[in-house]
Amino acid sequence: MITLYTFGPSWGLPDPSPFVMKGEMLLKLSGLEYQASTKGFGKAPKGKLPYIRDGDTVVADTTLIRLYLEKQHGIDFDRGYGPRERGTGWAAEKMLEDHLYWIMVYWRWLTEPNFTRGPKDFFKRAPAIIRPLAERFVLRNIRRNLHGHGIGRHTEAETTTLAARAVESVAQILGDNRYFLGATPSGADATVFAFVAGGLCAQFDSPVCEKMKSMDNLVAYRDRMMREFFPEFAR
Repeated sequence: MITLYTFGPSWGLPDPSPFVMKGEMLLKLSGLEYQASTKGFGKAPKGKLPYIRDGDTVVADTTLIRLYLEKQHGIDFDRGYGPRERGTGWAAEKMLEDHLYWIMVYWRWLTEPNFTRGPKDFFKRAPAIIRPLAERFVLRNIRRNLHGHGIGRHTEAETTTLAARAVESVAQILGDNRYFLGATPSGADATVFAFVAGGLCAQFDSPVCEKMKSMDNLVAYRDRMMREFFPEFAR
C-alpha cells in the first residue's frame, strides 16, 4: 500500500497545504489503495510534505509523484483529453503552483491577523521559551524566499492585481464544466481543486479569497469536488 505523508486536517480543509491536498487528490484519482500518515515530516527527503512511500520507493514533490504514478502504475490522469486540453491543464497547474501560491503564502504568513489565525498554531509543538525565535526564523526565511522568487518585491496592490488575473484565468478555463477541463476529471483537477479550496478557506482574509468568492463557478466547483472526494469536509 502507498503511504502519503501529510500534515493532517486543519482550518476546515483536508490539509492546510495545497500541495498535500493535490497529492491526496492524485491518489484518489488514480484509484490506487493508499493510506495517509502525519508522522513523516521528520523524515521528509526534501524537508517538505507531501511525499509518498511505495514499497521501498520514496518520491517527494507532487509533480514527481504524478510522474511516478503514471510510469510505475500505468495511470493516465488525462485520459479522454487531447493535446490541447492536456497542455492547458499543465499550464494552469504551474500558474497556480509557481505564481499564485506565493501570493497566498504572503497573505497567510506575512500579515499579522492571518498569521495569528492560522500558521502560528504550527509553532505550538516547540517549547514556549524558543517559540518566538522559531517564528522569527521561519518568517524571515519566508520573506527571503518571496523576495528571491520576485513576488515579494511587489506592493500589495500589485500582487492583488496579479492574483486577480490568475483567478480569472482559472475561472475562464473552467467555465461551466463539471471538472476543470470537461466532463471527466483530469490531473489538473488535483491542483486546481487544492488551490481553489485553499484560496476560499474562510480562516483567512485576503484579496485572493475575495476574488475567488466573486467567481460563482469556482465556489460551485470547490463545493462539488469536496462532496465527491472529501465528503467529510463538505459544507
